[in-house]
Amino acid sequence: MIFQNSFGVDLGSSTLKIYDQRKDTITKEKNMIAIRNNEEVLAIGNDAYEMFEKTPQNIKVSTPIINGRIGDVFQVEAVLHTLLNRSGSSVGYRPVLYFAVPTGLTQIEKRAYYAVAHRGKLRKCKIFLVDRPIVDAIALGIPLNRTKGSMIINMGAQSTEVSVIADGRVIVSMQIPIGGKQFNDAIRSNIRKKNNLQVGTKTAKRLKLALADMDPVKKEGRKVMGMDCVNGIPRDGIVTTTTINDAVMERTRQMAAEVKKVIQRIPPQIRANIEKEGIYLTGGSTRIPHMDKFLSRELEYSVQLSLYYELCTVCGLKELITHPVLHRFAYPVTKQ
Repeated sequence: MIFQNSFGVDLGSSTLKIYDQRKDTITKEKNMIAIRNNEEVLAIGNDAYEMFEKTPQNIKVSTPIINGRIGDVFQVEAVLHTLLNRSGSSVGYRPVLYFAVPTGLTQIEKRAYYAVAHRGKLRKCKIFLVDRPIVDAIALGIPLNRTKGSMIINMGAQSTEVSVIADGRVIVSMQIPIGGKQFNDAIRSNIRKKNNLQVGTKTAKRLKLALADMDPVKKEGRKVMGMDCVNGIPRDGIVTTTTINDAVMERTRQMAAEVKKVIQRIPPQIRANIEKEGIYLTGGSTRIPHMDKFLSRELEYSVQLSLYYELCTVCGLKELITHPVLHRFAYPVTKQ
């Protein structure tokens, strides 16, 4: 049977999420690719992540998305098409792809999405772009046409996007270069200072998920393996919640200071509405316990936490795809 299928794609810096309308499912995999000698693709997705920090010098494992934007068209193309095939999705005849994108893309950046998708089974597809704050707002239940001012903070893998929506459009959007990656780097630095131990990014991320708490009451520790910073010999050590929390809180305070600057530049009448309804918080890094309470204290605004976390954007795409009245928030992109 010939049918048309629609997909919602969130090209996250850490994880790629795809909504398949026909199957009504959301799949996600690591947005990573392993390349040998700068030319041979060895692994993609979760398989590439398994190789991360374990490869020789001639094999590079990286993400082709940088701060939410396409960094390498050919690598993103390889990841997208591979993960679509891996998920068993049937694209059908003239499929429709909706990409969640940062606001303020240049024409060249918009055409990059056309180049990424228009290959193989998708060569006859239609492509639409939707500003990420808009789909986040849809998932959060914000009435786009009626809101007089709503602020969304999306804490991503490499950056935090701060957006203000009013009267159905994004009036302010700013990227702050602090996200999950910077938390991991800060944790590694703190362990190096306090434990004299060098650990990898994967270890730092596991410690963040296990120990970080923005309302630090519990006192716990974890044994980790790393390299001694003095003699370079592998050894173990005990990392405490204090070491992890200090690192995460320092970066979060820096991020909050930048958000305050955004708030100060918002017109008073819009700022008053934000103060009334609170700030919406979403993104993968918001899984850290009590992140919403910590930011509420720092910003002196109430904070509403989305329980979609890193799936908020793709859930917004799902709502947009399945409700034709919302299609007007998407705009087409072509090769020209």
